[in-house]
Amino acid sequence: MADYTKDHQTPLVQCSNSSDEEAHELTHRTGTIWTAIAHIITGVMGAGVLSLAWSLAQLGWLFGPPAIIIFAAVTGVSNSILSDCYRSPDSEYGPHRHTSFLQAVSFYLGEKNQRICAVLLNESLFGNDIAYTIATATSIRAILKSNCYHEQGHDSDCRYEDNIYMLMFGLVQIVMSQIPNFHDMAWLSVVAAIMSFAYSTIGLGLGFAKVIENGEIKGSIGGVPEASVIDKLWLVFQGLGDIAFAYPYSIILLEIQNTLKSPPSETKTMKKASPYWLVDLANACVVLHLVGGYQVFSQPIFALVETWFSERYPESQFVNGFYRLKLPLLTTFHVNLLRLCFRTLYVMTTTGIAMLFPYFNQVLGVLGALNFWSLTVYFPVEMYFVQREIVPWTTKWVALRIFSLACFLVSAVAFIGSLQGLITAKLR
Repeated sequence: MADYTKDHQTPLVQCSNSSDEEAHELTHRTGTIWTAIAHIITGVMGAGVLSLAWSLAQLGWLFGPPAIIIFAAVTGVSNSILSDCYRSPDSEYGPHRHTSFLQAVSFYLGEKNQRICAVLLNESLFGNDIAYTIATATSIRAILKSNCYHEQGHDSDCRYEDNIYMLMFGLVQIVMSQIPNFHDMAWLSVVAAIMSFAYSTIGLGLGFAKVIENGEIKGSIGGVPEASVIDKLWLVFQGLGDIAFAYPYSIILLEIQNTLKSPPSETKTMKKASPYWLVDLANACVVLHLVGGYQVFSQPIFALVETWFSERYPESQFVNGFYRLKLPLLTTFHVNLLRLCFRTLYVMTTTGIAMLFPYFNQVLGVLGALNFWSLTVYFPVEMYFVQREIVPWTTKWVALRIFSLACFLVSAVAFIGSLQGLITAKLR
């Protein structure tokens, strides 16, 4: 294992490890399997789930369902491997905790791999928040269009711009981003998880109702036909990227695991763990869910940057100072200046980029393909080799190498197809 000390920390990639006693002083872990499940649902049943129907339409009945099941299985294997890397040297009772993905990579694989991972991980978290901003605007617009068609008929020109709703979502996130950390946002994840179940149940129910109305299950073996084989191939590749984006859980697994109290061990807990108004309700649930989902993926970045500033400028008034804000109701709020400024800038940046590239399926495809292999498969597998001391060329070593290579090839073609779709959409 890499011999890591605090003196070797890299800017913006803080990766210290802590014993149980030190960790308890820093953070009082009170999380249970239920709070973990809430965080997980909020992270998994996010914007990516909304693109699965489109992906299924591109891949068809022959390849669509198996692709979704395979990606889910790959993520399940990856999460099991990754949760074993939370403690060391023993995966369940080791004295050292690795409280984030970057800490684990630094400890097991060294500083060079940690630097590469830092770029990919922060890009992934940042990209998820951009996708959530786009998805929120799409859902709000869907509510307005549904109501417009209901009142004025389907021949009406019911078109709405996305930008205003992205700005509104950004304003909400500026407020919500002041939640200090994962430990203080369990209530938000619970609300978001409930919303996830609500819109998923509504969607499933409407799907069954449509099948009953039609008297048959529609669709085709090969998916939606296209003008040429090349066009079809691009869309199939993009569909794979969208499916990959629907499974982003690995990048926040260790942060969620770090909220859990023990006993039992954190590792064991994590492994357990058409009527038009109905469509409106589902979209409203999506919006409420994405408010919490945005925070699930932004909190690791907030913690990373703010920890680095605190360590580099320990005496700075900007970093540690508080501003007293007195409101008309005679209530005084203490605002952390670094948190207020950085998190506001972060939300403004994600909102701005979302407004420049409001192409939901294409953005999801690029992000999913770019990060699926590296963060969900490669780094967890490499850490597992070190943690379990897997000898090269043994059966397990060869099997995991083949597993990683296969996932890389799928991610590569998905990235090419999704990038082509994004460029084409932007040039239209």
